[in-house]
Amino acid sequence: MQKRSRQRDLLLEILRSTTCHPDADWVFARMREQMPNVSLGTVYRNLSRLAEEGIILKLDVGQNADRFDGCINPHYHLACKGCGAVVDMPMAYTPNLNAAAEAESGCEIEGHALLFYGKCPSCAGSL
Repeated sequence: MQKRSRQRDLLLEILRSTTCHPDADWVFARMREQMPNVSLGTVYRNLSRLAEEGIILKLDVGQNADRFDGCINPHYHLACKGCGAVVDMPMAYTPNLNAAAEAESGCEIEGHALLFYGKCPSCAGSL
């Protein structure tokens, strides 16, 4: 486990105070507002370590950059093909999906992540 630092604490505070699922550059810009000398490398290293430790979620949404989520409670996301936003889906997590996949495949399932692709309410309404 990584030791605590001012950079790590600020990064976690920023991630946990937003629901926009930012990329590293967005986090870096917010961190620089309070910590002007922080480097982009420090942000990338901390994001990577926090994700490896399960303290934050790293989301591969098929765009250029990974996105990050400060909420680690099991939930689903939508990647908007209109504006590029990543939003939480307001639906219940389905833990019995793990058991069904295990029964069908013979694999030992530890968890799952589900990413929907489509349009967020703003983009869907602009048709």
